[in-house]
Amino acid sequence: MSNAAKRLGIHPMTLRQWALDGKIPFTWVGRERRFSSVDVENMKRGSDFATSRPRQEVLYVRVSGSSGQGSWLEAQEEELRATSTGEIVKVVRDRGSGLRENRPGLNRLLAMVSDGTVTVVRVTHEDRLARFGVGWLKRLFAVYGVTVEVLHPKKLGGRDELLEDFVSLVTTFAGRLYGMRSAENRKRLLAESGQCGDKSEAV
Repeated sequence: MSNAAKRLGIHPMTLRQWALDGKIPFTWVGRERRFSSVDVENMKRGSDFATSRPRQEVLYVRVSGSSGQGSWLEAQEEELRATSTGEIVKVVRDRGSGLRENRPGLNRLLAMVSDGTVTVVRVTHEDRLARFGVGWLKRLFAVYGVTVEVLHPKKLGGRDELLEDFVSLVTTFAGRLYGMRSAENRKRLLAESGQCGDKSEAV
């Protein structure tokens, strides 16, 4: 960590806080945080670029359900607005599982990051962005000089976090399997009702 902090020209404790805030990706090697040289350089360029740009925030809020849960969306937005320290350019709302890569709101967010519309992406919790692959998103955003701020960073340990993700996966796939079976049952019932109709007409 000390070498990365030196290259960025900051104190190691500052770098540690950036890592906790999700501003720069890192990996654990034993009990030590390690930073990719690519991420450090991107962060350095992004920091230099960000100092000359006003703070422009996009607030990203998401719920899993396709209907309902509107109050949870509003609660996320309200909390992010209350803690904003810059200009809120847009609030992007999404409905859909965090395991889905092709979400309309996420696609709009990626477009705003790539065209330079914003400098900061803010979420209440990291899993609002995605259940998996958040590190890759942070790395991509850093290329454009955009940082990710998580209002409530995860405090779970490795085993608890793995268990949480496992439960999420099982729940998601169980729901999809149930949906597939429901669709198959509907088709079967429709087919049977059509057959019954044909027989009644024949009589």
